[in-house]
Amino acid sequence: MSVQQADAVLDRERSEDFVTMSVAGQTFGIPVLHVRDVLGPQRITRVPLAPPEIAGSLNLRGRIVTAVNMRQRLSLPSEDFVEKAMAVVVEHEDEPYSLLVDEVGEVLSLSESQREPNPATLDAKWRQIADGLYRLDGTLLIVLNIGAVLGAIRADA
Repeated sequence: MSVQQADAVLDRERSEDFVTMSVAGQTFGIPVLHVRDVLGPQRITRVPLAPPEIAGSLNLRGRIVTAVNMRQRLSLPSEDFVEKAMAVVVEHEDEPYSLLVDEVGEVLSLSESQREPNPATLDAKWRQIADGLYRLDGTLLIVLNIGAVLGAIRADA
């Protein structure tokens, strides 16, 4: 086997692990290395004058964590969502953030060779925060770029 053939085999076998989650019926994935914790519904304290995407803050083992309403961030209906949302805690630029989602699924190991670029038909707001997608048994898993999800919020603040 040549070096090029060996590299091609390795490329096909490389995989990434994603924590899956659902927001309004759409499946998203975050690289597992970005996830610090997964929490059930939490008591969120509203922050006055915060951007609409910021649901408030929560206390996680003595640390104040900014809670991001992912339905609001994705321009989806979010009435009565925050009270029952699951929280996926991620770290970005040494700050913890809690992404509020409908539910958290499983950890999937997916082949990097199966990842597709964002389609042109994907909503522009979603395209800004997505790093591609995977086609899974009749559904799409959109890979979230945590820096893009949180960077836009920080820039708006």
